[in-house]
Amino acid sequence: MSGKVTKNIVCPKCNEITQTEIYTSINAFNDPELREKALDESLFKWRCESCGHEARLTYPVLYNDMKNRFMVYLIPRIERFQLADRELEEEFDNLKNINKRLVPDFNTFKEKVFIFESGLDDMAVEITKLAISETVAKKQNLNEVTEGYLSMYDRETNTMGFTFFLGESKEPYVQSARLEIYGKSMSIVKEFAVKDKKLKGFIKIDREWAENVLYRYKRSKHHLQNTENEAKPTIKKNELEKKKINIEIINPQKKSEKEQK
Repeated sequence: MSGKVTKNIVCPKCNEITQTEIYTSINAFNDPELREKALDESLFKWRCESCGHEARLTYPVLYNDMKNRFMVYLIPRIERFQLADRELEEEFDNLKNINKRLVPDFNTFKEKVFIFESGLDDMAVEITKLAISETVAKKQNLNEVTEGYLSMYDRETNTMGFTFFLGESKEPYVQSARLEIYGKSMSIVKEFAVKDKKLKGFIKIDREWAENVLYRYKRSKHHLQNTENEAKPTIKKNELEKKKINIEIINPQKKSEKEQK
């Protein structure tokens, strides 16, 4: 069941108090209408009964989708990587293999829901997004592109798309990518995110996390290349000279000159 409480909200414009019901948890399977309101953000809209001032409320809310086996905990501006909530863990202890994520804002919240409902791995999506953002930055002559979200996924056309927001004006820029890149990201996750997959509680999988994993991947790849180079056979200078001498000795032309003499 979805959970809600009644709170007294003070209007920032007229300072009057309005009693408001807010949802602290959303059960997407049991309340599909509530899911829609959460995703279009109408669930978080608030209106003062006295002056009519409107605003969007921001507060912690737990989104629960047992059909697609994921939970997203929206905690505005949270910076922690992991949140262990004993009460929540005990409540859902009998549910195994549930993806539990922490998100700091509405856009990331909606992206996570879209990712998991599409049957994708959010870790691989974050790595793919990071790689694509670097391509976009080069195209647009920018130092980096940090804000972007998965906005399209189409298995039939073998593509996925990201919407990035560029510069101070936050100009939207859409960049698509082949699913082969996502597949490569999945292989990186399987090798370098094993411990993260086993973590309990809610964790934050974002750009910072992806940068850390890619750093370890590139370092491992560089180490492997160095090891392969060290293992390659080398020919010493004196051995090369010996080969040259041997070639000169068995040269037929020089042999015939010797016979003439």
